[in-house]
This record gives sequence, C-alpha cells and structure tokens, in this order.
Amino acid sequence: MTQTPISPTRQIAEAAQTALFTDFDSDRAQTLIAPDYIQHNPAVPTGRETILGFLPALKASGLKATTHRTLADGDLVAFHNTYENADLFGGPRLAGFDIYRVANGQVVEHWDNLAPLAPANPSGRTQTDGPTAVTDVALTEANRALVKGFIETILIGQDSPAITDFISQTDYAQHNPGIADGLDGLNTALTAMAREGLSMTYTRLHRLVAEGNFVLAVSEGQFAGAHSAFYDLFRLEAGRIVEHWDIISEIPMEMAHNNGKF
Repeated sequence: MTQTPISPTRQIAEAAQTALFTDFDSDRAQTLIAPDYIQHNPAVPTGRETILGFLPALKASGLKATTHRTLADGDLVAFHNTYENADLFGGPRLAGFDIYRVANGQVVEHWDNLAPLAPANPSGRTQTDGPTAVTDVALTEANRALVKGFIETILIGQDSPAITDFISQTDYAQHNPGIADGLDGLNTALTAMAREGLSMTYTRLHRLVAEGNFVLAVSEGQFAGAHSAFYDLFRLEAGRIVEHWDIISEIPMEMAHNNGKF
C-alpha cells in the first residue's frame, strides 16, 4: 500500500477549514477564501463576507470541529467532519461532509451535507469511526469507476441482482445509523423501509471525489418523499466496496442564494 503526499490544494483547504472553524481567524480566512466564494449550503448566503461575518458568533458558540477523513482530488478536497456546539449549523452535534474547490491558491466554492449525530447502529458502528488512512493511490481511478458504476447501476438503475459486482459479499462494514453490517443488514433495512412506506430513490450522480481507497459520491434523489441530497463515502479493497458512511439531508424549497445545493 502506498501513501499519497499532501497536495497544495489539500493544504489550502485544510488551512481554510482551520481558520474558519478552529481558530475563527477572519484575517487568515480572508487570504484563503476568494471574494466571490460560491456557497451551496442552503442556509448561508453566498460570498466571502457572509462567512467571515459568522466567525464571531461561531467562536462565541463554542463550536468544535473535528475532521476524521480528508480526500484530495484535483481541485476538490473533501472532509468528513463532526461538529459539536453546532446549533448555528442546525443542531447541537452534527456529522457531515464538506467539499471545497480550490483555484489560484484560494477556496472558491463550498458544498456540504449535515445531519444530527446518532447513536451507534445495530452493528455498533458510528457515523465516523473506522479506518481513516488513504492508501492504494494507484487504484484511485479504478475505484472511482467502480463507485460510479455502483451508483448508476444499483442506486439509479435499480439493478439489484448486480450488487455483488460492486459490494463485497464477505466484508461490508456499515456506518448508516439504522443499518447493520453486510448485504443481509442492507436488505433487512430496505425491507423494513418498504414495509413502513419509506422509499429511497437516487436520480442523479453529481460529483465524485476520489483518493486511493476512498470515494465520496454526491447524489440527488428522494428519501421518504422529500427531495434529498445523498453523500455516500465508500472504502474499497480488492475491487469491491467494503465500508460505507453516509449523510442524507432534505433539500429545502427556498435557499439563501441562487447557487443550488449541487
């Protein structure tokens, strides 16, 4: 297994994340974030000045941000985070993904998906525990292609019999709060959802952020009748998906900008 060196893009995104959510340093953040910063969080107006204006309130709130995983892929950097004392973000304790696009040495665009932290799932796993190291960098493109195929064939195309072409039949660790490990755990959860009239439909894959053995997929669809964003993080080994984390959030009808969720 090979480790990837830290890219300049990742360094810029990490520095911005730290300036915003750990140090609450508006001067440092101003140098790292472009003036015409494009915001996709539905509740936050677009532009650099808006996010800088939030920093005093975030500091006063006692916000604590913890990054569990980081993926760098071209001009995109994705973080798997938890936030405590995060009421200004929508809840006291949140798990989520943040994606930054970097250009010309600054963060120019941001997407995210957040949900309340939940208790451990039926297999005892949380929304953020598990392996964190990026390995197998030479397999990045093969892993990206496999996850793309999984989303398009299984989740959008609903070709369920083909699922074992993508997910390991022997080793599949699940971090969704309501689902147990393995394909049996997934099938049990989907059956229970159907019995309760809760449907989950993926309609479009918007973005993939891949580095080595990890691939983050950003998709759109319907969950329990609501227009939703699906952020699915997969870990792969030997050409199969062996671990999964996710965040599902409803997309509001009205947003604080015209940039859309995606």
